[in-house]
Amino acid sequence: MGSEQSAAQPGLEIDVASCQRRIGHAFGDASLLVAAVTHASGARHRLASNERLEFLGDAILGFLVCERLYRDFPASLEGDLTRIKSVLVSRETCSRLSERLGLADFLIVGKGLAVNRPVPASVLSDLFESIVAAIYLDGGMEAVRPFVERLLGPEIDKVVAGELGSNHKSLLQQVAQRDFGLTPTYEVLAEEGPEHSKSFHVAAQIGSRRYAPAWGRNKKEAEQRAASNALVELGAADGPPDVP
Repeated sequence: MGSEQSAAQPGLEIDVASCQRRIGHAFGDASLLVAAVTHASGARHRLASNERLEFLGDAILGFLVCERLYRDFPASLEGDLTRIKSVLVSRETCSRLSERLGLADFLIVGKGLAVNRPVPASVLSDLFESIVAAIYLDGGMEAVRPFVERLLGPEIDKVVAGELGSNHKSLLQQVAQRDFGLTPTYEVLAEEGPEHSKSFHVAAQIGSRRYAPAWGRNKKEAEQRAASNALVELGAADGPPDVP
């Protein structure tokens, strides 16, 4: 445990085995894990904290999210991909994933921060990004990619469905009721693919006017993208609509 104590204040240690189980990665170099969970307030000096790992982890996380979005949404424009990415790599999302893994249980902090519970979202967010970097340095992309995709896959679905970030359907309803006194409706124009993996082509409609339709991997996603198209046509959102 000597490498662990060199990163933290004297006498401070973490349960490496339990932390590895939470993360789902067995470290060849446990000192990377200890450094990742060491806040600047709990380190002997700044270079022994997780600040440098957080810097690297932010870049790795951004790359992996962009790679996944580029692969999964071949019909989406750059602006749409950027909006989704901004939610996925946000402090809110990273801190929530850190909480989901219970990483705060292993966080090494100084006395000043330890008394201020709960742990600040910024600290939890940096902690998650530091873990991403530590896994990458320990096992490379083949180790960190499945870790990130396992956690962020469900988050991508939530963003696309409007449960996180911009909710296009909710905004379109507000605009439609404010400007027309009507509630938008959605119509499925077409379905493609096998029963277990169908794609849907949906159009939003306000009164007698139908707006540019959009495809989605499920009805929720298609409705969100159709609502986004309607908002663009109404001048309530920036950028061109999705290609039908």
